[in-house]
Amino acid sequence: MHVAMDLHDDLSHRKAPAPGQPQLTPTQMEVLRCVHSGLLNKQIAYKLGIAEATVKVHMTAVMRKLNVRNRTQAAIAAGQLRLVA
Repeated sequence: MHVAMDLHDDLSHRKAPAPGQPQLTPTQMEVLRCVHSGLLNKQIAYKLGIAEATVKVHMTAVMRKLNVRNRTQAAIAAGQLRLVA
């Protein structure tokens, strides 16, 4: 029961994305922040404690949701949409 209540509390405190902004998962947001900072997939994987292949999967999803073709465009779009600080 505690798990369900903790999950509910966690979800209820999240901000809803602004209209027109892509809905990225928390991990996708973290990967995008790292890309925006200039980290390579291998560095992102080490930082997040996930496999490099998983980073690539997240980047593919991020690029699809942002409707861009590469990581440079994703980093630029993230800045323009104020998805990263």
